Order: sequence, then structure tokens, then C-alpha cells
Amino acid sequence: MKLTTLCFLHTNTDILLAMKKRSFGAGKMNGVGGKVQGDETPEQALVREAFEEIEVTLNEDKLDKVAIIHFAFDNKPDWDQECHVYFASEWEGEPTESEEMKPEWYSKEEIPYEKMWADDAHWLPKVLAGEKIRAHFFFNDDQTMKEDFAIEPLVE
Repeated sequence: MKLTTLCFLHTNTDILLAMKKRSFGAGKMNGVGGKVQGDETPEQALVREAFEEIEVTLNEDKLDKVAIIHFAFDNKPDWDQECHVYFASEWEGEPTESEEMKPEWYSKEEIPYEKMWADDAHWLPKVLAGEKIRAHFFFNDDQTMKEDFAIEPLVE
């Protein structure tokens, strides 16, 4: 199972989503992030990925872990992942489009869940409301979400 990261930049009223332009998840809106490499911590990986994907600099000490989400895919165990999800309200630089991601700001009241992974509509509103969660989502071969999933409080 891969260890991955995801981060949502946000203000009091807005959230930054980025459209994935290639590879896994292409065409879907999401936060920024990716695979943890070598001996990186999830926070170190997230700082690296945010700079590579949208040219912003994050401070590890200013990241707020809001979730740990396990994703499992039928017949595709190499896609299975444990994703550490963070919010960041402080960063340096202006989010900029790259070969991989196209960032765009949205009102927290008008998040385009229909353009995101199906699981996002189940857990993102909870963390935006201040909950910290652990979740498990299961997907079919065609990347559609199964109905059986679990969301519980995050205890680390």
C-alpha cells in the first residue's frame, strides 16, 4: 500500500482545488499532493509536491492534519493507498498551473463535488466543519465508489 499526501490550501471563505491534468486521477479536481518517497515524512513529501505541482512553498509546522484516508481498488492493489490529508492556511507564492495541475479557487459553499472523486463529498464537508477523521473507501475497477465505506474520528 502506497503512502500518499493531499493538501487543501484555504482561506476563511475559499478553498483551492486543482484539476489533475495527467496520470492517476486525470480530469478530476482535488487538493495537491502525491506519493511519499524514500525516507520522507508525509509532511516533507507534501511540501515537495506542493512546490512541484503549483509552485507554492508550505511550512511543515503550519500544516494541519485533518484526515487519514485508506483507499482500496478492486483488482488494482498497486493503487491502494493510505493518504494523509492536511489543510494549510499559510503558504508562500501564488498557486500557478504546471504540467500536472491547474489550480482554481472556489467558495467553500460552492465546492464542485461532481468534478471530484466520489468519496470527497462524504468526508471533505466533515473536515471543513472542523472534524478530524479516519476513513476507508472502496472502489470498483472502473474507479466508481462502492457504497460500503467508513468514517470515524481520527485518533493518533
